[in-house]
Amino acid sequence: MKALILAGGKGTRLYPVTLETPKPLLTVRKKPIINYLVELFLEQGMHDIGVMINTEHKDDFAWWYKRWWDDYPIRFFEETEPMGTFGGIVGAAHWLRADPAFFVTNGDELKRVDLKAMRTFHDEHQGPATIALVEVPRPQDYGVAVMDGMRIKDFLEKPQNPPSKLVSSGLYLFTPEIFDYYNFSTFKPAMVEQDLFPKLAEEGRLYGFPYEGAWHDCGTFERWNEAIKNWPEG
Repeated sequence: MKALILAGGKGTRLYPVTLETPKPLLTVRKKPIINYLVELFLEQGMHDIGVMINTEHKDDFAWWYKRWWDDYPIRFFEETEPMGTFGGIVGAAHWLRADPAFFVTNGDELKRVDLKAMRTFHDEHQGPATIALVEVPRPQDYGVAVMDGMRIKDFLEKPQNPPSKLVSSGLYLFTPEIFDYYNFSTFKPAMVEQDLFPKLAEEGRLYGFPYEGAWHDCGTFERWNEAIKNWPEG
């Protein structure tokens, strides 16, 4: 089963650090953030791993691969400009389409989730998209899921008055049907949070998989620091 790590963002909230080092290569407990994501998939039997990067970071990721994974086949995809979360997935569509379902994760988060349980949930509900959901104290900083049972009836990106504390953990399970929602004729940047999930929610075809495992977003200095202090060693 394939898994794609989205690692092509600019990381502007962590400037000037990310002008030197791409955000997924910043370290927590002496290891790059992206290492924990690769390990998450490998430890649970997902051995076909791809990473979407920005061309300007090609040398950085070449160093990372040689330093940490030189004996393991990781596939790289490149975008010359930021294409957003949906656009980044579309950039690897030719590779992902071969599987009936595939995982996608943001490359700047730490998470511990039972992927096999998520796959079972996804197969039982037979939708094109399942989002792994976590509860957070400040849901207004994230994409918030409004639930109807296990179905997400609305998906609100950073609402001022969030109706729920369940937010997207940045881990998704998709079927190739999601590519039907992208306009390949324009090939413009697009976000799953704004250009895919609200449409699927409106159609009643978006599902949420709540889990209680550890999760840290490392997208700001404060959150990165929290991850360094609180993420378990090992």
